[in-house]
Amino acid sequence: MANGTYVEASYERDTAYIEDRITSDGTGQWPVEAGRYRLIAARACPWANRTIIVRRLLGLEGAISMGLAGPTHDADSWTFDLDPGGLDPVLRIPKLKDAYERRFPGYPKGITVPAIVDVPSGEVVTNNFPQITVDFSEQWRDFQREGAPDLLPAQLRGEMERVNKRVYTEVNNGVYRCGFSGSQEAYDAAFDRLFTALDWLEERLADRRYLMGDTITEADVRLFTTLARFDPVYHGHFKCNRSKLDELPNLWGYARDLFQTPGFGDTISFSQIKEHYYIVHSDINPTGIVPDGPDLSNWVSPHGREALGGSPFGAGTAPGPVPEGERVPVAENPHIGADGLVVVPGA
Repeated sequence: MANGTYVEASYERDTAYIEDRITSDGTGQWPVEAGRYRLIAARACPWANRTIIVRRLLGLEGAISMGLAGPTHDADSWTFDLDPGGLDPVLRIPKLKDAYERRFPGYPKGITVPAIVDVPSGEVVTNNFPQITVDFSEQWRDFQREGAPDLLPAQLRGEMERVNKRVYTEVNNGVYRCGFSGSQEAYDAAFDRLFTALDWLEERLADRRYLMGDTITEADVRLFTTLARFDPVYHGHFKCNRSKLDELPNLWGYARDLFQTPGFGDTISFSQIKEHYYIVHSDINPTGIVPDGPDLSNWVSPHGREALGGSPFGAGTAPGPVPEGERVPVAENPHIGADGLVVVPGA
């Protein structure tokens, strides 16, 4: 497998995505329509993991199908090597690149997940991951489950946008800035920025259960996917090693609280996460050896965050069991039960 190169003198993420949107008002090329679109994600990828979580929290499984690429990819494309015959069972393609090329022949940029594909045409619609989850909340309301939480409360939007911006630039992207740094100077600066932000979050979560207060919002989804990967990959592989997550009491309790909440931990495949980073980033880890650790049993230990009050879903309810075809295998997350949910001892 010919992997790409990731290390740069000073890492900058390319954020020029396909900005098409699927909307509910009937305007534009892509109207909301149940069964028409397929979310292509990968459990390994934190940006794709966001869309898996929000789709599940809102109960959109029946309206938007989901295909999962395997944890490793080459410089060409994410591939459907988890599926029988190596083909996505709905799109009948071996590579996600095929959907990009069908709409944009000679597509010049990277083939990224998440992506939404129009099933009838087989063409990619969008890979603009921040907008995809917002539109799941705002444009797909007619297809959300009863009891779906409000992940974008109007009264919190202004503050949430500021929090999300700092979390994205300093934490979600900050770990990559450390890991892909090509000089000591760039790494040192990235390291300081990352842990300055983590210290800010540690303080923010000292007296509130969730980032925005008493209930889960989109902001929590965005932070969680980085935290779930911190000790398994970012601490060692990306050299983000001032502190492990489980050495930051408030962030560690917060991360476990979310992990044990339906819709979060039941989307996590620790084995796919580790396989992706340690194999795909061959310029960082040329041996391709995937570490056996760390011990992940502590993710279901008591977190004590209930003492701060609040309720994860506010006036809404938790999602039910994970649809059978979308459950994470126990071999990939030891905390998954027969219904696809995280099993918390004593709960």
